[in-house]
Order: sequence, then C-alpha cells, then structure tokens
Amino acid sequence: MQALTPSQIWLRRLSLLAVFMVAVVIILGAWTRLSDAGLGCPDWPGCYGHLDVRKAIDHVNTTNETMPGSLREAHKTVPEMVHRYFASTLGLVILIIAALSFINRKQEKQPLKLPLFLVVLVIFQGILGKWTVTMGLQPTIVMLHLLGGFTTFTLLVLLTARLYRWPRFLNDCDVRMLKPIASITLIAVILQIALGGWTASNYAAVACTELPVCEEGWQNRLDFDEAFIFWGHEHDKPDYEYGVLDNDARTTIHVMHRFGALLVTLLVLALVAKILIRARSVFFRNFALGIFALLVVQIALGLSNVMFAVPLDVAVAHNFVAVLLLASLVLFIRAINVKCGLRQPSPPTQSKAQGA
Repeated sequence: MQALTPSQIWLRRLSLLAVFMVAVVIILGAWTRLSDAGLGCPDWPGCYGHLDVRKAIDHVNTTNETMPGSLREAHKTVPEMVHRYFASTLGLVILIIAALSFINRKQEKQPLKLPLFLVVLVIFQGILGKWTVTMGLQPTIVMLHLLGGFTTFTLLVLLTARLYRWPRFLNDCDVRMLKPIASITLIAVILQIALGGWTASNYAAVACTELPVCEEGWQNRLDFDEAFIFWGHEHDKPDYEYGVLDNDARTTIHVMHRFGALLVTLLVLALVAKILIRARSVFFRNFALGIFALLVVQIALGLSNVMFAVPLDVAVAHNFVAVLLLASLVLFIRAINVKCGLRQPSPPTQSKAQGA
C-alpha cells in the first residue's frame, strides 16, 4: 500500500488542529454572546478602529473618563476580540487544509469537495460575524451565525474521520437498518439547536423559571405570531441587545424549546435503545452509550439553567454539548454507511511515510 506523503500527514494534523480550534471558537462565541459582550466591539473587523484589543480597551477607558457612560464597558471588548482572533486563525487553517486537499486530489479517497465547501462556509461565517455586530445583534443573524459555527465543527469532524478512514472495520449489518431513525433524530437535533439559538438571541432563556414547562398559566400567554418573526421586528431601540420582544413572545419561544427538548430526548433514547438491541459489535454498543451520556449531560445542563437562572458557565457548556451531540449523530450515520462486512483499507502509518 502506498505510503502517506508529507502533505497528507500535514493534512491530517491540520484537520485535528482545526477541530480543536473550532471548538474553542464555539465556546468563545457562546461566552461572548451569553455574557452580553456581543456589542463589546460595535464595529468590524477591528474594535473601535483598533485591531489590538489593548488599544481598544485604552480607547474605551479614555472615552468613558471624558464622557462617562458613552461607550460600553471596556472589559466587554476582550471576549469579542479574542473570539475574532481565533476565528480568523481558524479560517487560515481551513484555507491551508483546502490547498493541501487540492494538492492531494489524485490520492485515493482524498476528500476535495468538503474542504472547498468549508472554505466557502468559513467566509460566510465571517460575513455573518460582521453582520452580527453591524446589525446590532439582529436575532436571525445571531442564530445563523451559531448554526454556521456548529456546521463548521461537524463538517471538520467528518473531514477528519474521512482523512483517517474511520471506522476501519465494521461487520455489523443489523445497525444499517437504523439509518431512517438516526436521520430523523439528526434533523430533530438540528431544529432544536436552531430553536436554542433563537431562544438565546431573543434573550428568552429566563422567560420561564419553573419546571416542567413554565409558570402557571403559560398556556394563556402564547404568542406565536410575534415569537417567530425572523425579520423586520418593529421596535424603537438602537439595537437588539437584551431583546425587543414582549414577555409573551419570549415565553412562547422558551416553551417551544422545552417541548423540542422533550422530542429530542425521546428520539435519542429510542435510537440508543435500538442500537443496543440490534448491535452485535462492541463498537456500536459503546457508540450508543456515548450518545446516551451526551444526552444525560445535556438534560442536566438544561435543568441547571432553569434552576440556577442561567449561570454563564453552565449556559456555555449547554451550548457546546449540543454540538457534540450533533457531531456524534453525524459520525454514527457515517459509521453505519460503511459497507457491511468489508474491511476499510487501513491507511499507511506515518512512520512508513517517513521511511519511504
């Protein structure tokens, strides 16, 4: 078997680096959004005209000394600019991955379309990042920006799996019958993530503070017409920070997010149960247990958000576990698509490549 070329080795390394970096970007993005620092830098790509966050902090402090309260708190520039630094570096890494993929395009099973699509996606993410601040945290833009980040993470995980030819050997035919329910579960998780992004971008996370659904009488406070206006909100505020919807609309969004969580829970539990029943391999049984563990953690984080009034660290963790659950379902569907009973060709090791 042909040994890996140096460019293939670096492609693998960079794909792993990109997965780590996009995870950091998602966490920083959630931290920025949930700590109300989304408009800490109201311009783009710099912060008050500065690319160096230290200069931006000095500018804010100096301005607020001469004109108290004219600008937002200086400390809110930090998470916003650090997020931009990591996102820009991630974009560069993805560009290099695409270039190496093009160089290796004639190699066996070398993905090319996926890396090129990732370049387009990360450019679009940059545009959404710009619009997020220049449009004053418009909820639809914020939600799309979150979905773009989650999509980037999931596709980079999928690309890494393809580059490492994972899984290499599966002889478990029965689990292939679970593709329909796995696909339905994946769609439900995507919709729930979008609904979670809509909840956060409209500051509806604290609209309901009681379990299991909301405060008494919530059924009489539902306003679907106002809750799901994705463009053209009528309001008299200069931006969308802290939300522009009334309490009934926010309650509606929150309640729908809870019902969505119930639906996702039932679907994931059904999928896990079916995997454990049908799987003959330890691989798939462990995979099912891993998905179940993510679900349990996500439920615990969701309940903690309600009981403890959305602590910042819990909310950020809730955001990140959602993307892990999404990626795990995508990887499961990839695994069951491996031809039954056929051994994937084991990729050559790095040591062989170096000795070639």
